Amino acid sequence: MSDTGGNEAGAGEGGLRERKKRRMYETVSETAIRLFLEKGFDAVSVAEVAAAAEISKPTLFRYFPAKEDLVLYRIADHEDEAARVVREGAAPVEALRRHFLEGIERCDPITGLNDHPAVLAFHSLVYGTPALVARMYGYLERSEAALADALGGGLDARLAAGQIVAVQRILAEENWRRISTGEPVAEVKKDAVAAAERAFGLLEAGLPPSLVTSRTTEAG
Repeated sequence: MSDTGGNEAGAGEGGLRERKKRRMYETVSETAIRLFLEKGFDAVSVAEVAAAAEISKPTLFRYFPAKEDLVLYRIADHEDEAARVVREGAAPVEALRRHFLEGIERCDPITGLNDHPAVLAFHSLVYGTPALVARMYGYLERSEAALADALGGGLDARLAAGQIVAVQRILAEENWRRISTGEPVAEVKKDAVAAAERAFGLLEAGLPPSLVTSRTTEAG
């Protein structure tokens, strides 16, 4: 009984530490984004962000190794999203197509199809800041690597992952671009669905059958 209680207490403490750590990440990131939106990314120093978040500069760097990471943390949970979708689905490309279309349907900001002022401002900050665009390549590379691993590894999987991640990025950027110029979400949404269907159809037609066919079918 005492051992069990101790383990439960330890697990609770571990969970509490993780929640506190996550809150720290979120608080510092959101503080930084607010400052960057107010003054511009290049006009705000890391020291200013640390002061606004009421932590020391060394503490900030323990959480965020680079200034750009303060912004990109907001989308960090999407980094291995494609890999997760593939692992949970039977036919990889079909699972990713369905997942992207579901994101469009609920106007998920990651699809670019969202006109909330805060979302548009965040995307403008990212796409309009060369340092953030450059840092995004690392994010995309890690996303590709995770997806390639989920697809089975090897050159074919890496080539497929690169194409899939590129398709998702380009579709999202096109949606954001149109909405940022003032086009209504409802109008863009129809085209976004058609574009996604067409893009994923081309992926299915061009990728090796082993990366498209249902794994259940293959196993049978």
